[in-house]
Amino acid sequence: MSSAGRDGARRIALLTAVVLGAAFVVVVAVRTPWTVLPAPPGGGTPLSDDAGLPAEVVRRAEAFAADIRPASLAGLLLGLAVSALLGLTRWGSRLVTAAGRPAGGRRPLTVLLGTLALVVVGRLVTLPLSAYGEVVRHRYGLSTRSWPLWLRDVAVSTAIDAALTALVLLVLVALARRAPRTWWAWAAAGAAALVVAGSFLYPLVIEPAFNRFESLPAGQLRTDVLALAEESGNPVEDVLVSDASRRTTALNAYVSGFGSTRRVVLYDTLLQEVPDEEIESIVAHELGHVATDDVLTGTLLGALGAAGAVALLGWLLSWAPLLRRAGADSAGDPRVVPLVLLLAALGTLAGTPVQNLVSRHVEARADLFALDLTADPRAFVAMQQRLARTNVSDPSPPAAWQWFFGSHPTAAQRVAMAEDWLQLGER
Repeated sequence: MSSAGRDGARRIALLTAVVLGAAFVVVVAVRTPWTVLPAPPGGGTPLSDDAGLPAEVVRRAEAFAADIRPASLAGLLLGLAVSALLGLTRWGSRLVTAAGRPAGGRRPLTVLLGTLALVVVGRLVTLPLSAYGEVVRHRYGLSTRSWPLWLRDVAVSTAIDAALTALVLLVLVALARRAPRTWWAWAAAGAAALVVAGSFLYPLVIEPAFNRFESLPAGQLRTDVLALAEESGNPVEDVLVSDASRRTTALNAYVSGFGSTRRVVLYDTLLQEVPDEEIESIVAHELGHVATDDVLTGTLLGALGAAGAVALLGWLLSWAPLLRRAGADSAGDPRVVPLVLLLAALGTLAGTPVQNLVSRHVEARADLFALDLTADPRAFVAMQQRLARTNVSDPSPPAAWQWFFGSHPTAAQRVAMAEDWLQLGER
């Protein structure tokens, strides 16, 4: 490719990334519920640091956070450091080359085997910190997994991650070799399609790899949950129980699937001691996500974000100094794989606070939906307090931590919102 043609392709890739990024921002601005509930006359309910929880429960949650957060941060930073070491030095390219040597250096197999090696190396480096995190969860009674089951979960998740990543990079490198000027456009379209397909296939393919599901037996709770779904305008085909207690004592429920595959899923831990009205409150929250098309909006944002990221990748991978730093000749060179994985990791990290900002507002809207649907703020508050207590959640985490990692409002914020809803209803 001539220098002029290469520069023109770079500019088009960058322009496409900017346009897709702008579309992403527009969807976020339009679809995010920035104001969920107006403040009651006289102002909103002041936030309580303890969310109404007993002092010993708060101290336990803070102790758990103090034990687990450093390990979580260390794992994140170590993973990035290893990715940078492999992506910005010749070590990564040499590892890919060595992995492909038994296959005779054939490009497709070199990409596949090299990607598998990189993913496994990255997982092994952070495995001790993951194991420490599991020890902490056991110590606080949050995890019930045996170590063989933990290793099995690590192996399955690593295998799925490695296989999917290897297939994606195989296609990307093959496209870059066959269409050096336009590969990123084809890859961007493929990335968007993959996000859409993943949203539909995840409950059918990935969820069963980790949990078993059985229909909730006939009874009052099943009848009430199905009726709640009907009342919300989003009927479900079934109410399933997940064997989550094999791994955790945490409480959770969710709605997954689309159309004929839509179902409410309850952790079996919910059925052990949680009153039905509290279970219905958490189910109503999950139905709120369906009612406001949060999954579809998230899928659209994911598709735009993935396509924009690939277009930006097309711009970056045409920059010769960066390729030389990684020990690769072009985007069609299998040795580019470590650099691509590094750029993907950096992009994911940069997008985390934005994703969580949107998520917190979306979750607050689902909370409001639950309050409106059940008209039972007492059960809502009791459920939030039970979630914080059982899941060992800090009711008021540090602001910086909540800003970057918090995907849901804090327990204190959710309790205060219920109080505001009650005040507004009494006007």
